[in-house]
Amino acid sequence: MRRMTLAVAAIAGLAGMAGRAEAAQCGNTAAGFEAWKREFAQEARGKASAASLAALEGTSYSTATISADRGQRSFKLSLEQFLAKRGGPTIVSKGRQLKRTNAALFDSIEQRYGVPPGPLLAIWGMETGFGAVRGNVNTLSAVATLAYDCRRSDYFTDQLYAALTLVDRGLLSPSTRGAAHGEVGHTQFLPKNVLSYGTGDLNNVGAALSSTANFLKAHGWRAGAGYQPGEPNFAAIQGWNAASVYQRAIAQLGKQIDND
Repeated sequence: MRRMTLAVAAIAGLAGMAGRAEAAQCGNTAAGFEAWKREFAQEARGKASAASLAALEGTSYSTATISADRGQRSFKLSLEQFLAKRGGPTIVSKGRQLKRTNAALFDSIEQRYGVPPGPLLAIWGMETGFGAVRGNVNTLSAVATLAYDCRRSDYFTDQLYAALTLVDRGLLSPSTRGAAHGEVGHTQFLPKNVLSYGTGDLNNVGAALSSTANFLKAHGWRAGAGYQPGEPNFAAIQGWNAASVYQRAIAQLGKQIDND
């Protein structure tokens, strides 16, 4: 019996090693990135096109991405501290102005998706300062770096496959630049969200806001329901960002903008 148990354990161990051998080896420094790209490209044959894999080959390890990923300390602040750091009053003031000057756009979005202007403007203001700061990190390099990095490799491997699909569709290029984690556009969509909820070019204001409303609706947004903590639509806001302080900030800023 003991010999049988040992034999079964040995077989299981070999199977585990085989499974690991099939996956590109993650790493925590730049040293293994080029080898990882070659391994990933081998795995991705048949799942990604030759053209998109050629784009991947041109990527480089993004130290800016790793620095940003390791330094997200603002999410540990109180709501008041977080809003002060992010310029909450400025977002509300500018958001109210944009709501008035783009009334027809926001009316059409609300009619289609049920999402009022406030949370959309809060997200737009929080993410990019209403389009002023959309990032300057190479998008494919950012996503590839995070797919290689051991901290969240599985999550960003999915994002990388989505990014390669976007390359094939002409929505991303090897030169596309955006935020440090691979987000693009006015409201900073990751590649999988571009595929799932994008309604057009996210560098176009109307398409970015429509895409954001589409995201919220897909995450359970109900027209006319409240979106503060404890209200039905807050769950959709929680789908936007995992950080509690960020969720509450969107809800509070959105309410102030909508109550203008």
